[in-house]
Amino acid sequence: MTEMIIVTGMSGGGKSTVASHLEDIGYFCIDNLPPQLVTDLLHVFTKTGADGQHVLAQQNLALVMDVRNPNLVEQLLPELEALKNNEIKVRLLFLDASDQTLVSRYKQTRRNHPLAKQRTLSEAIAMERDMLDTLRGIATDIIDTSGMSNADLREMIFRLFGDESKGQQLSIVVQSFGFKYGIPFDCDNVMDVRFIPNPFYEPELREHSGLEDDVRDFVFGFSETTTFLDYQKAFYEFVLPYYVREGKVRLSIGVGCTGGRHRSVALAEALGEYIRGLGYRVIVDHRDLLKD
Repeated sequence: MTEMIIVTGMSGGGKSTVASHLEDIGYFCIDNLPPQLVTDLLHVFTKTGADGQHVLAQQNLALVMDVRNPNLVEQLLPELEALKNNEIKVRLLFLDASDQTLVSRYKQTRRNHPLAKQRTLSEAIAMERDMLDTLRGIATDIIDTSGMSNADLREMIFRLFGDESKGQQLSIVVQSFGFKYGIPFDCDNVMDVRFIPNPFYEPELREHSGLEDDVRDFVFGFSETTTFLDYQKAFYEFVLPYYVREGKVRLSIGVGCTGGRHRSVALAEALGEYIRGLGYRVIVDHRDLLKD
């Protein structure tokens, strides 16, 4: 049996924010899907497994539905039963908030409540609450977002639906580059390794790169290189959990030397391997490797 998430709840409760957080942990999200199309969607996103059961080809699927569809409850309930009959496990996440919180959010955003076209905001909220009472009663997960910060909500979503390992919450790109070609515009942190002796001035190494053993041996043959890398390892081992705590989902680390072919490549590979060993998702990229 496989699983999908249906996100619903009060307008202003945080469904769009939750969808963004689910996307950050790898979910494919569809917003405002008419509930009567859920079963049809199975033909697109499921396949039959070896045991004959239905399996989601898109393993992480989240559907956002709310009272923008006026027949939400009446149309969704039979679809939920159909999903159950097809061995698709559904987690129904209901987002709620106090009336006072919802009113405040609508005033801040200056958006119209979907049911408030011919009634007051308070009346629309009360009507929506009554309409969604059945779904709230059968929800597998309920989050009251009143008083929750975005970081609090994100942590809750990661705890409920994500891989709780730190590596699933933060993607790290370690990119080597040459200063002569400019610093990558999206770098969060930059390491300058031009203090290390340059293999470019060794004739037998000039045409090679930091991906090759001879160049790596040369670069790491200096005590300052290993000492510097040790400092960087200690630094990132210390700060990465705090990046996760603050809700960062992507960290770009630039490692630069003069041309981006020798020293920066060797250091980027070594640092990326170390961080990957700490349990994080790491991509190592060499922007200027082929330019010199």
